[in-house]
Amino acid sequence: MHTPRDAGYATVETALAIPSLVLFTLALAGILAGMATQIRCVDAARLGARAAARGEPPDQVQAAVARASPGSTVHVSNDAGLIHVTVAAPVAGVTILRAFTVRAEAVEADENAVDTVTGGPP
Repeated sequence: MHTPRDAGYATVETALAIPSLVLFTLALAGILAGMATQIRCVDAARLGARAAARGEPPDQVQAAVARASPGSTVHVSNDAGLIHVTVAAPVAGVTILRAFTVRAEAVEADENAVDTVTGGPP
């Protein structure tokens, strides 16, 4: 049996629960968007490192990475015969999530440097 003092509890509980569920759902969506962006960055970094190691021109490497991970920034460096490609991208187009950036790095041996050291292909 309900007393008059219990009359508004269901409404208050619902009013508190719904925003909590919405925030929880948005947090999960943000995590999933971050994971998807991280995977794209890893793939783009590997793609860029392989292309740069084959001797592709820098603008083609940049274009390939941009196709694999739109909206990302790319940094390519060559250090002691190793090509380092770093790709960074914001998590999502949503303003709140753009504050979060994920990055990935890939390293490949520079094929031109390897051929120079070994004397070319066998």
